[in-house]
Amino acid sequence: MADKTGARSIELVNRSGKVLAASSGSRNSIEPGRSPLARALNGALGTEHRVAPAENGMQQRLFSFAAPIFGDAGPPVGAVVVEVDIWQFEQNWPTSSAALFFSDAGGRVLVSNRSELILAERWSDEGFVAFDVVAPWTGQTIWRLDGGPYLPKNALYLEQELPIVGLTGVILANTAPANSTAVLQASVLAALSLVFATIAVLAAERRRTLSEKLEFEAAANVRLETRVKERTQALSEANVNLRREVMEREEAEAALRAAQAELVQAGKLTALGKMSAGISHELNQPLMAIRSFADNGVLLADKGNPGAARDNLLRISELARRMGRIIKNLRAFARQENEPIADVDLVQVVDEALEVCTGPVASGKVDLRWERPAMAVMVRGGEVRLQQVVVNLVSNAVEAMVGRPTRRLEIGLERMGEMVALSVRDTGPGIEEPERVFDPFYSTKQVGSEDGMGLGLSISYGLVQSFGGAIRGQNHPEGGAIFTVELNAAGPGENT
Repeated sequence: MADKTGARSIELVNRSGKVLAASSGSRNSIEPGRSPLARALNGALGTEHRVAPAENGMQQRLFSFAAPIFGDAGPPVGAVVVEVDIWQFEQNWPTSSAALFFSDAGGRVLVSNRSELILAERWSDEGFVAFDVVAPWTGQTIWRLDGGPYLPKNALYLEQELPIVGLTGVILANTAPANSTAVLQASVLAALSLVFATIAVLAAERRRTLSEKLEFEAAANVRLETRVKERTQALSEANVNLRREVMEREEAEAALRAAQAELVQAGKLTALGKMSAGISHELNQPLMAIRSFADNGVLLADKGNPGAARDNLLRISELARRMGRIIKNLRAFARQENEPIADVDLVQVVDEALEVCTGPVASGKVDLRWERPAMAVMVRGGEVRLQQVVVNLVSNAVEAMVGRPTRRLEIGLERMGEMVALSVRDTGPGIEEPERVFDPFYSTKQVGSEDGMGLGLSISYGLVQSFGGAIRGQNHPEGGAIFTVELNAAGPGENT
């Protein structure tokens, strides 16, 4: 246990003072009446501190205490006496920036973390000199020391009585950091005062400048208000003129829209005029057939052959339906459409346009190849306007192939993601200037001819653009021209 605790010696004694066990065999007994053993045998903790004779040129400072050992009842039966070498204790003392020491009743320092203070006495002539100074502003005691470089020159003196061990604990806190802090605080305060004084001077100067500025601004405001009144009057007059110009612009735009609508309608009527011979032929053939079947039906009925007469009547009915369908498509094509964009079956639009163009296609002996899908292909657009676009493209293709050895017209539909592409290809001479083909009044026909004014493709371009689509014209690598119309595919459940 002595090795573990660093004690100089540990002894176990009985009430008579006999040493029963010891960490060292220096003595066999201790006088029971000697302190601190006497106090321990009375049941209390006994302590003692002393300075032993010097060993190896160094005085030994020893601290002893005795603790009682009680039996089952009655007074202590013995005691444990422990003696500690204070020097050994000081070697394990944690480092502290403040000077610490413990002194006895006579003021002699027995324990300290500064070697200069060991066994020194206050106010002695042996190097440790202290003067008490009471700080009037705090009531604390300040020591002025002259004890070497490791002791502060001025230190705050704080003490604590330790009656159990018979010592007084003292700490000497260096006042230099506090003085430095006070000086720093005073410097900061002075600097702040200087800053505030400077700010006050600047504020006064700013107020004077601001006052002059306000006077200048007041005069400027008067001049500005005068100019604002003049400008307001000028703006009012300009506003009146602008409103008049806006009204004139709106009237001009309305007239332009009306002219465009009339131009589209004129294009339709022009197309119908060009197709009138073919349409007359398409209507005349069914009429002649109807007359022939009617005459045959009368003869068959007179001869008592009702079955053959019934067949003639069915043929007459089918021819009548065909004529009605042609007339219906012509009327739809000729009328002006003002309906909004909706879902339209592009397959039906192509069928109706081809029915309108049946005459020119037949009279031009054109080989029509229409790859008709089995199901409807829905796109976003206007039915009549889309029919006009297809009629224009088919009519132009038929006219381009007049006099050509091969006259073939190919029409196809293709779905491309969110778009549907309608292609119209002919075997004509192609397009001389593809980049100008959609310009208004651009035409490869002779000036003054009865075939048109070059507005059909321009009108078609505007109609497709109004549907949010695109139209392109180019020469096909194998000869002839091909026009492609791209339209937005109708989404599921999408309406106007």
